Amino acid sequence: MTEAVSLTTAFLLGLLGGTHCLGMCGGIAATVSMGAPSGGKGVALLLGYNSGRIISYAIAGAIFGSLSWLIENITIQLILRSFAGLMLVLMGLYIAQWWQVLTQLEQAGGHIWKRISPAASRLLPVKNLYQAGLLGLLWGWLPCGLVYSTLIWASAASDWQLSALLMIMFGLGTLPSMLLTGLLAKQAKEILQMKLTKHIAGIIIILMGLFTIPWAGLAGL
Repeated sequence: MTEAVSLTTAFLLGLLGGTHCLGMCGGIAATVSMGAPSGGKGVALLLGYNSGRIISYAIAGAIFGSLSWLIENITIQLILRSFAGLMLVLMGLYIAQWWQVLTQLEQAGGHIWKRISPAASRLLPVKNLYQAGLLGLLWGWLPCGLVYSTLIWASAASDWQLSALLMIMFGLGTLPSMLLTGLLAKQAKEILQMKLTKHIAGIIIILMGLFTIPWAGLAGL
């Protein structure tokens, strides 16, 4: 894939995965906005929280991307990209709620979250932008199959800068659902949580995964 296509794919993954974000992070987003005395400040706190969350995604992308670029063997790169495509397929099944296999990734990440969650809890209730941003920075490491699978896919870019940028685009794609949740847009949330919406989003992500797998390269191995 070209870089432009990859960035667009990353954004769409976040956008389509918004149906899952409502369940994982919707509660904390609503809590952040409710901590503000006025609607305007509530929006500012939400933006601060989400900015911190996206920064944490970028850091994770840079870390994982810096590891994958060390692998220069073409065969291994094809295998990694195929694995990344498979992760997208599993993500689609996960979003559509047809197969929740990625919950095992979340359980594995739970060990990390146990060490971070006490610090995150101390930042509630959120009163200012500093707290909101720091909470988002910590909350970005919450065990989430959607984030983990996107991270594995992004790391296949074999470039730490591109991997970080892909995770930023993914984070930006999640913004609409997170902002709607934080601002309590009930009708929009109901649409995103409909089974049909999740099924459509899941199918699109599965197709993205199938498109990512380098079929011609694998056939030549």
